Amino acid sequence: MTTRPLLLSAFLLAAGASALWATPRELSWADLSPPSTALENPFENLTPDQLDTLRAIVRIESGGGDMEKAQALRAEMATQGLDVDALFAARTAIIENRSRAASAVSTDLLGEDVRMPGYLLALEFRDGKAVEFLLVPTVGACIHTPPPPANQMIHVRYPEGIEVAGLYTAVWIEGTLAMETSVQTVRYSDGQSNVAVSYMMQPDAVTLY
Repeated sequence: MTTRPLLLSAFLLAAGASALWATPRELSWADLSPPSTALENPFENLTPDQLDTLRAIVRIESGGGDMEKAQALRAEMATQGLDVDALFAARTAIIENRSRAASAVSTDLLGEDVRMPGYLLALEFRDGKAVEFLLVPTVGACIHTPPPPANQMIHVRYPEGIEVAGLYTAVWIEGTLAMETSVQTVRYSDGQSNVAVSYMMQPDAVTLY
């Protein structure tokens, strides 16, 4: 009469222990960028002279210059079988596609228990420890170089805090990955910059790399 309850209890304990000791999925930065659809790029087949002509048209038309010259350049492109308005529309579509790809998240990772390395760029300190920071893929990101794409940074809140040795400290973070579109202000010695971020985590652990 007592065998089945004992077996059930043993099974539940084993399952709980298995979940407790489950290994977080280790991610690389490439995992955070979902596959994107590449658009056809008509500019790849243009000659340097044709590209220069397009740039001249943009400068004239956006700056209120000699519109007759702009029309003449458009006519010149037309004789070469090129539709300037279609090329400009393609350029806008490519820019918008790249912008979407830079902020898109890998939805299959959301809610997963993960572990990944990166460099800590502190946003807020408390009692000498970093309690809020950006995890970035490279040293110098956001300060010495242009910021990475939004989906190549993680906004981390860690109330426990971690001591950092310098501007950038290599760490591991472990926890549940979430999507949170935000703009974070990064301050440095001679100014500040605002950067867009697509991911957020309140980690279970932050350890030195």
